[in-house]
Amino acid sequence: MKKTHLFLPLLLAVLLIPVSSSAFEIGARGYYWFPTLDGTVKVDEASIIGDTIDFDKDLGIEDENYPSVEVFVGGGNHHLSFTYTDIDYSGRKTLTREINFGGQIYHVSDTVTSSIQYKMMDFFYQYDFLNLENVLGGVSLGGVFQVKYLDGDVSLKTIDIDEKEDFTIPIPMIGLNLHIGILAQILQARLRATAISYSESTIYELMGDISWTPFPLVGIHGGYRTFVMDIDEDDLTFDYDMSGPYVALTLSF
Repeated sequence: MKKTHLFLPLLLAVLLIPVSSSAFEIGARGYYWFPTLDGTVKVDEASIIGDTIDFDKDLGIEDENYPSVEVFVGGGNHHLSFTYTDIDYSGRKTLTREINFGGQIYHVSDTVTSSIQYKMMDFFYQYDFLNLENVLGGVSLGGVFQVKYLDGDVSLKTIDIDEKEDFTIPIPMIGLNLHIGILAQILQARLRATAISYSESTIYELMGDISWTPFPLVGIHGGYRTFVMDIDEDDLTFDYDMSGPYVALTLSF
């Protein structure tokens, strides 16, 4: 599969935007996410059209839980962050139908060991165009520019066949982030939504949580995150949904 390349100097420009020294904040946040996985994959080879393969029904891929790490910095109305997640799904199942994956034929009764592995890196820039510090515990609404970068592979293996499809997919998205201080700086809520749609592809991510700050500089979060990717890139087609609750811990200075 050809690698997808986007014009990334836009991201570099974002990262070089000067951060105001007003209300400067820096910190790190650790997540533990409990998503359910639902989706399909299709891999073509030249003029050979592959079959749509269901992660659960065809491959027996089961749900997994994943940690993520985020680092962030902000000042005034400007906010930057980077989040890293390492995704690794695997399955093993005896096929009940013939499938074509990347030009290779897997037959009925073949036992297939499969994996979906990728590194997910998220770069965010947010600008708060509405900031009402004196309403309740503070209300802000910001515009978000996000680049989600996926780098990994999908593989299907039997005793006779070992076929792997690599992918590198940078995805720019735009959206909004709403923050509400429910009780001063002690109890807060946030909701972030980003998305993009182009050609035959649609990608969006939704994230919302409630955070409690029992001590200065320490935040405890509970929330829900959804990442949906319906994408057709060259000879790879993903229809992919990871959704579920998460917990998180923030340390900020």
